Amino acid sequence: MLLHSLSLRSNPMILTQMELQALAQSWGENLPAGTTILLNGDLGSGKTTFVQGLGLGLGISDPIVSPTFTLIQEYFEGRLPLYHFDLYRLSEPEILALHPELYWQGEDFPLGLVAIEWPKTLAQVFLIPGPVIELQLTAVDEGQRALAWQVIND
Repeated sequence: MLLHSLSLRSNPMILTQMELQALAQSWGENLPAGTTILLNGDLGSGKTTFVQGLGLGLGISDPIVSPTFTLIQEYFEGRLPLYHFDLYRLSEPEILALHPELYWQGEDFPLGLVAIEWPKTLAQVFLIPGPVIELQLTAVDEGQRALAWQVIND
C-alpha cells in the first residue's frame, strides 16, 4: 500500500511543476479512501497543482481549480470522490460552519480523498481520523517546487 511506502520525507524533493503533478497523480491512483492530505505553503507554492495531479490520478476530467471563493469543491466522477477545501483566512467558527467532519465520516458523503489547502486552523479544531499526510510546499524558483511530507496517521 502506498501509505506504508511514504515514510517521513523531511528532506525536500525539488521538482518541476510537471514532476509535482505526476507524483500527485501516482498518489491519486493509489491512496485509499478516507485519506486526508494537508497542503501547507505560501501562495503560488504548488498546492493547487498538487491537487490537480491527485484529480488526474483519480480519473477526474473536470478542471480542478482552487476553491478560494467556494471553499469546497466536490468531484465525484473518479475512482474515489475528491473533496478540495481552501481554508485561507477562515476563522475557527467559519471552519466549523463548513462541517468538514462530514467528509471523513462516510455517512453524508462517500469516503474519498480530502485535500485541504491552508489547514493550520483546521488542525487546531479537529482531530482528523484515518490516514493523514501533511505536505509542505515551497516555491524554489519560477519552475520548481520543494516538497516535503510526513504521514501523521496511517
